[in-house]
Amino acid sequence: MNEGRLSNWRLLLYAGPAVPIAALGVPISVFLPQFYAGEMGLGLATVGTIFLICRLWDVVTDPVMGFLSDKYPSRWGRRRHWIALSVPILMLSAYMVFLPSKPVTPYYLAGWMIFLYIGWTMLTISHMSWGAELDRDYNERSRIQGFREGAQIAGVPIVLVLVALVQIYLSTPDTVDADRVNSIGWFVIVMLPIAVFFAVTITPERNIKLPGVLSVKQMLEPLLRNAPLRRVTAADFASGVSGASLGSLFVYIVEYDWRLKEYIPLLLLLYFTAGVLFVPVVVRLARALGKHRAAVASGTFNACLVPLVFLIPDGNIWIAGGMLFFLGVNAGAMNLLYRSIMADIGDLDEIETGERRTGLFYSLLTLTQKTGAAIAVGVVFWLLALVGFDPQGDNPPEVVDRLSYIFVGIPMLANASVAFLMWGFPIDEKKQKEMRKILEERYLEEVESAQRPIP
Repeated sequence: MNEGRLSNWRLLLYAGPAVPIAALGVPISVFLPQFYAGEMGLGLATVGTIFLICRLWDVVTDPVMGFLSDKYPSRWGRRRHWIALSVPILMLSAYMVFLPSKPVTPYYLAGWMIFLYIGWTMLTISHMSWGAELDRDYNERSRIQGFREGAQIAGVPIVLVLVALVQIYLSTPDTVDADRVNSIGWFVIVMLPIAVFFAVTITPERNIKLPGVLSVKQMLEPLLRNAPLRRVTAADFASGVSGASLGSLFVYIVEYDWRLKEYIPLLLLLYFTAGVLFVPVVVRLARALGKHRAAVASGTFNACLVPLVFLIPDGNIWIAGGMLFFLGVNAGAMNLLYRSIMADIGDLDEIETGERRTGLFYSLLTLTQKTGAAIAVGVVFWLLALVGFDPQGDNPPEVVDRLSYIFVGIPMLANASVAFLMWGFPIDEKKQKEMRKILEERYLEEVESAQRPIP
């Protein structure tokens, strides 16, 4: 069923806030840990521990935000007011995290990162839940999530162009790390309120039945009972491990293994540009194969082809650039597919419970990915310290080899787990249409019952 298909320009405006959020999110794993471990002098083990603790804080905030987003609407709807409220929190915390003044302490970084993640949780869970409720059609949900994921991936090349320009025209060798992080902070501070304003004022919300009063047990029960939900959240956890381990090691692998430090922004730009260009292909693939089969294909692609980076010769920007572009075609697939699949899982839960708990379900999805990312960053930085890697000094060839093994090994295992978990997933297009029919019949019965005169 298609409920007044939204136009492309409305979906572009809906997706707009994903651009500054992506510009905020990718640097947190790619640039920020290295900046605080090196330039700000906190060290690898300390920074890894801080990022792990701060991310695990989301174990509390994500379900709480999911519950609040579901339960407390405003006259603007269920989601948009929460998105607007997140803006000042994110602007302030982005300023403090991305534009710090020396000296900084571990407590400074931990405190402001927690504050940043609170704002990030408010925005991302509400934004994803809003998108999941914009249409009930199996394939239309992929289209909507395709716009959001396209914007999220596009935010990375946009900010990387800014970083590259700053690095070329404004930075010196002594200030390049700080200038790079500072420019990202200013981009988020300026672009976020603009994108949110147009999103919340132009794109409407659908009327959704509000959930009843839920106990803590009822909030947690879906995860224990709903087998498709368990599989998707487990796969999302594995994807979070893969993405964060690649991101947190990328700067080091380019500098010490490929010997291409000056090309870091360009290589990231190629990777994420490929991801943007191939989002429509992923949407078509999901329509042709089914979402879960497309997820299996995506996980298999990553597990089998990430080891190709071993073939990149030292100092060869052409081969490195081509390889990054090739691997980047899959950059947006998993997030798009998980978020579209989660909307279908919400249908199953609504049949079983009579409630539409989109915010709670998306909070579980973001929670698993963040937890996977937190564990990955913590473990990766501990492993680097264990193998003797020095982020500010010379590293012998055997240490660089260990770095490359970590860079490839963790994502391979994580993506193989994704393919295994999504194989034989029980909700396909046929099943989803059956669930929508049940829900529509139930809705019509409720309407007829409400209109029937009282005897």
